[in-house]
Amino acid sequence: MTHSRLCKDPTTYSVGTECVRCDFKPGYKVTPNCGRDDFGGRHEPPFRECAANSFNDGSRAYCQECASCPHGSKVNRTCNSTTDTECELRSWITEVKVATNQGTNSTPIPTGIVPPSTFTTFPTAPGLAVIWTVPLSIVICIMLLLLCAYIVYMKRNKGMNPGRHPELHFRSLLAEEGIAPLSVPTCIDDILSLDIQSAPLQTVLDNLDVLEELVILLDPESQAGKNTKHLASHCSFPSTWVTYTYSMKDIKSPLKAVLEGVTSKHPDWTVAHLAKLLSKMERNDAITILAQLKLNHTDV
Repeated sequence: MTHSRLCKDPTTYSVGTECVRCDFKPGYKVTPNCGRDDFGGRHEPPFRECAANSFNDGSRAYCQECASCPHGSKVNRTCNSTTDTECELRSWITEVKVATNQGTNSTPIPTGIVPPSTFTTFPTAPGLAVIWTVPLSIVICIMLLLLCAYIVYMKRNKGMNPGRHPELHFRSLLAEEGIAPLSVPTCIDDILSLDIQSAPLQTVLDNLDVLEELVILLDPESQAGKNTKHLASHCSFPSTWVTYTYSMKDIKSPLKAVLEGVTSKHPDWTVAHLAKLLSKMERNDAITILAQLKLNHTDV
């Protein structure tokens, strides 16, 4: 029951045409409209004492029910009219009853731990939050580091398709780690057929699958074997041009740029010319890729 028609909030009372909030008092609850009506009359005291098993610390209008300590904790301070119950964790001692022929003996076994249920239901132990926050932060940091490493790895290997060419991808990884590629025969005639050797160099650019595998093998910069930079040098491209081509690597493959430049300057070059340069560079693994070229009847 309220005493004011003007102020619908029972924790306020009217002063003229305005509603003013009632004062709060520790150990007490506010009476409806602080016991006042709209005309300044008082119908009851502004406060009432908190009922048994309830409290108010003075920060709110009404009393709250006292909390109960959960199983596995002890009462450090009982609830009174102004403060809530304070609970404290305690170590557990489990008694195991061992049945013997003489009877039943109780052997206390100190466990030194709190049952898991206590961690999930105990609301008044802020230390528990710290226990879980530290390892959770460490896990998050590790996951972020792994994600950054994965992004850097994928950026360095942009353009590779390990699902399509797992063997070539593996070879490329070996090269980046400083491991020499697998050895293959050194004689070009043992690797390439005469038809492939006599095909125009443009055939390599037209066979996209072969070109992609050559890019995976030759474009990465590593100390394990000679790469596209050495091929460009053998083709008499200036170092400034090679440096610029590699600076645009994310847009266009340096190997493709070299092959396009060679076919433009030397339209009479054949696959055999490229194979000889690769042999001179000791990149017989790349020559093996050339053996996969598919020829049209016009290439021969």
